[in-house]
Amino acid sequence: MSPDPNKPNANPDNGKPKQKPLDYFLWCEITPRTGWLVLFACLICGILLPTISQVRAKSPSVVIYTSQDEEYADPIFKDFEKQTGIQVRAVYDSEAVKTVGLANRLLAERNHPQCDVFWNNEELRTRLLAAQGIFRETNGWSTMGYRTRRLVVNTNLLSLARAPHSFSEATNEMWRGKVALAYPLFGTTAAHFQALRQQWGDERWQNWCRALAANKPMIVDGNSVVVKLVGAGEASFGFTDSDDIAGAQREGLPVAALPLNDESLLIHNTVGVLRGAPHPSAAQQLFEYLQSKPVMDRMLTEHALESTVSDESTTQPGLKVNWEALLHDLDSGTAEAKGIFLR
Repeated sequence: MSPDPNKPNANPDNGKPKQKPLDYFLWCEITPRTGWLVLFACLICGILLPTISQVRAKSPSVVIYTSQDEEYADPIFKDFEKQTGIQVRAVYDSEAVKTVGLANRLLAERNHPQCDVFWNNEELRTRLLAAQGIFRETNGWSTMGYRTRRLVVNTNLLSLARAPHSFSEATNEMWRGKVALAYPLFGTTAAHFQALRQQWGDERWQNWCRALAANKPMIVDGNSVVVKLVGAGEASFGFTDSDDIAGAQREGLPVAALPLNDESLLIHNTVGVLRGAPHPSAAQQLFEYLQSKPVMDRMLTEHALESTVSDESTTQPGLKVNWEALLHDLDSGTAEAKGIFLR
């Protein structure tokens, strides 16, 4: 019997063979053609990936903790990588606590060192770590050039004739609320204050610190902040480092460094190799590279250093520090500074 043209066709395919699902063809048609290729690719990945991982794991590297400003240090590390093929993994400090944080970390890791090289832009904490046996026994650490602690003034507010010419003058009533400094518990400010304590004696130093605190100074997180406050005219002058003054001058701020005096401090950069460094060969290469003439000259040009000659400290104006005695008295001096400036 012929189908009724007025009724819907029961077979929507009008008698055509029913199509198989796509996944059926993928399995029956595609897989036989490509299965061997997929299997081959899996085998290749299984062979090559572990090999690639091993190559990466064996790539030379060195870990450095540094308080040097990243703007100066990072280009130096990149040049070292290009010259040696050794990857530099750098850990920087924070502006607020500076070297103290890195020094405490090295002490905490002393039984399982994670760091190879410590590049410090000040001397006190390096000497403290050396006394704790953190650096290798032979040729453990070295000084490398210096910058200085200076008074910085806003040249729009103060002529050089009217400006204070010593740090001790900051307690004068005329400078009330007009001087800026970083917390004297960290970084170069801490080293400077402790050196002044040694020079003046504890009683005179404590009296000066209390008078300074009573004169309402702006105590801030870091020397670069000090220079910015002075440059903005919020402070007339401040205690800071010479490299921060040079950086502010490059930015066009109206600041100037006052000449060195007997209360100034020369601040040596230092570099050391850790006892039990995980990558001793790479550590030695970086240790030597950082003390090389091209690197030192570069830092001098960029004003990260004022001199590449470390032993000039004996002929320049400034505090002559007995470091062994200062380290012996450091805990008591730090406790006194906390009691005066942290309230």
